[in-house]
Parts: sequence; structure tokens; C-alpha cells
Amino acid sequence: MAAAKWGTDSPIDDPAREQVVLDTVTAQARQIGADPDEVRRIFRDQIEANKVVQRGLYARWTARPDQAPTTKPDLNAVRRTINRINTDLVRSLADTSTRRAAPACRPELTVAAIDVIHEKHPDLLHTAAFTRSLASVCRN
Repeated sequence: MAAAKWGTDSPIDDPAREQVVLDTVTAQARQIGADPDEVRRIFRDQIEANKVVQRGLYARWTARPDQAPTTKPDLNAVRRTINRINTDLVRSLADTSTRRAAPACRPELTVAAIDVIHEKHPDLLHTAAFTRSLASVCRN
């Protein structure tokens, strides 16, 4: 997303677009019997995590222009991909509702997150965003 927006008039904070995303996933949640408020909270965290990455990359690219992207992915194509992922995530949230409400959710999520970080070795920016994205996954 950051590479698609870099050097354009597309803002990092886009309340209108965020509202469309939140309305869409809320409607999808209702259609499949998931808790729409819960899905909305989780997706709000996803959006905020994405903005952490965008702001961090913008700061990096401003400080080090040689690291800035030289080509831009098509923003609409990126959004179509994200929309497909969002649909899958809403289904996964519906499928894991009971498990995410269990007392063991938070420790299990912590262990899983540590495993991902250990396996993928993300930089500090992406680690911070990843952590931010998980804030509302567990109900407890």
C-alpha cells in the first residue's frame, strides 16, 4: 500500500476508504453470522497497523530517497487483493470465534506471534505493526 501511495496525492489516513472497508467487513460478518462489532474492532486494528507501516516507510524513504520505490503498484489492484484477503479474514474470524473467546486465547496468540516473528524475522517497523494488528483478536 505504501509503495502504491508514495509520491501521489493518496493520503495515508483516508477516513472515507477506511469507512468503506469497515462497512464491507461488517456486512460480510452479518451475512455469515459473525459478530459485526467484533469484526469491525479487529479490522480497525488491521487498518491502524497498516498505517504504522505506511508512516514508517514514508519516514524511511524521506530520510533515504535511494530506498524509495521506483515503481508503483496499481493502487486499485492492491485494494482488490486486500479486499479478497479481508473476505477470507472475516470467514476465519467467524470460524475461530469460540477459540478467540477462550481464556487460553491470549497466551496462545502470544506464542503464535513469537513463532511468526522468529520464523519471518521482520524488522522493527513490521514487528510493531504486527503486534498492533493483534490487539483485538482475543475477546479477553
